[in-house]
Amino acid sequence: MVHPVEDADERSPFGSLTADEFYARHSVSHGSEFITNSRGLKLFTQWWSPLAPIKPIGIIAVVHGYTGESSWLVQLTAVHFTKAGFITCAIDHQGHGFSDGLLYHIPDINPVVDDCIAFFDAFRKRHAPSLPSFLYAESLGGAIALLITLRQKGSGGSRPWNGVVLNGAMCGISAKFKPPWPLEHFLSLAAALLPTWRVVPTRGSIPEVSFKVDWKRKLAVASPQRVVMRPRAATAQELMRVCKELQEKFGEVEIPLLIVHGGDDVVCDPACVEELYRRAASKDKTLKIYPGMWHQLIGEAKEDVEQVFGDMVEWLRSRAAGDGPTTAAGGE
Repeated sequence: MVHPVEDADERSPFGSLTADEFYARHSVSHGSEFITNSRGLKLFTQWWSPLAPIKPIGIIAVVHGYTGESSWLVQLTAVHFTKAGFITCAIDHQGHGFSDGLLYHIPDINPVVDDCIAFFDAFRKRHAPSLPSFLYAESLGGAIALLITLRQKGSGGSRPWNGVVLNGAMCGISAKFKPPWPLEHFLSLAAALLPTWRVVPTRGSIPEVSFKVDWKRKLAVASPQRVVMRPRAATAQELMRVCKELQEKFGEVEIPLLIVHGGDDVVCDPACVEELYRRAASKDKTLKIYPGMWHQLIGEAKEDVEQVFGDMVEWLRSRAAGDGPTTAAGGE
C-alpha cells in the first residue's frame, strides 16, 4: 500500500488536489472540531474514517511532535492508517497547529498529556468503544504517548490501549543536537528567569537534519502554521526533564510496543530507544532500527517509506486481529 506522501509535492501535502479531492482519492472521510480544555484553551482536533466497503478494524490516536501539527505531513500518515482500516484521530497540542497557546511553548508536559487523554478517551467512547485502539506517536509525541500509557495503567476509569507505535521517539535528545556547553548547564536559570525567551541554540535546524529527501524537507517548512525559531528556555528545559523522567520509568512500560527509529537520527538518540526496548516490561515488544535513515522516516526515499510504514501497518493489523507477535520479537 503506497503511502499518501507520494501524492504530495513541496508546496502541499495534497499535491495538485484539493483536500476533498485528496480524501476522495484515498477513500476516507474527514471531520474536525475545536474542543476547549480545562485551561480554557481551544484545541484543534480531527479524524479520518475509512469509506465502505472497508470495515474499521481499530482506532489509532496520533500524537505529533514538537513544532509539528496534525494537518500537514502527519495527516498523510493518518490517512495511510485509515486506508488500512483504522479510524484515526489527532489533536494539535497547545501552541501548535491551529490550537491556542504561545507558539511552541510547553513549559510543563503534564497538561498536554491531560489534553490527549481527555480527547482520545472521549473519541474512543463516541466512535468505536468496542474496537481495539492504539497510539501512534512521532518524536516528542513518543514521550507523550508513553506518559499517557503510564498514567492510564491500572486506571479503573480509562479503557486500556492495545499497543503503541513509536516513530523516532524522543526518549533522549542526541548529544549532537543539545544546546552547546555551557548553556545546557545554565538552562534551568534561564527557564526560571525568562521562560519564554527564544534563547536556546541547537546544533542545526530540525527540518535540515530530519528530512533526507529535499522536496519533503521543503514541504515540511511550507506549512502556514510552521515557524522556524529557537526553542524557548522553559520548553527546552522541560523536554530535557521529560527525557530523564522517562528513562527512570522504562521498566514500568508494559504495553505492546513497536519502536521504529532511523539509525542516523541526530535529533532523538537511537541509543535511548534501544535502552527502552531492553528495559521495558512489555511481553510483546519489537525494535526496528533502520540503518542510514534520519529522524523523520516519512522524509526518506519512496522505497524506504514503503518498508517502514508497511512494517507499522503489518504490526497494527496483527494486534488489532488479536494475533499477537507474528515472529519472535527482537531488535533489527
